[in-house]
Amino acid sequence: MNGVKKDISTAHLNNRVGPVLRQGALAKAVAEAAEVDNPDRIITVDDKVAYLRISTDGEMILRRATIEEMLGQPFQMNELEVELSSFSGRIENGAEQIRFYFEKTF
Repeated sequence: MNGVKKDISTAHLNNRVGPVLRQGALAKAVAEAAEVDNPDRIITVDDKVAYLRISTDGEMILRRATIEEMLGQPFQMNELEVELSSFSGRIENGAEQIRFYFEKTF
């Protein structure tokens, strides 16, 4: 593996969840909305120039109204799908919010 040693014994400890969005106004608004909608969580925004990886541990809720407020214009949740390159965790979406979450299954 190209000389990179990976410790798979701790891989199960990663429970980061959240969207990966193409860089732009919507990605920035979603990053801001993540902070507002998840006040009890530490939100990490990893800027990779072409995209933003927005994540937290366990669960992240993004509300349509908050994203709309951060964008400063009307917004529908299905618009997020166009900019969503990827995501981590599981996803549950609706007209008013989207939820990214981690769930262990055995």
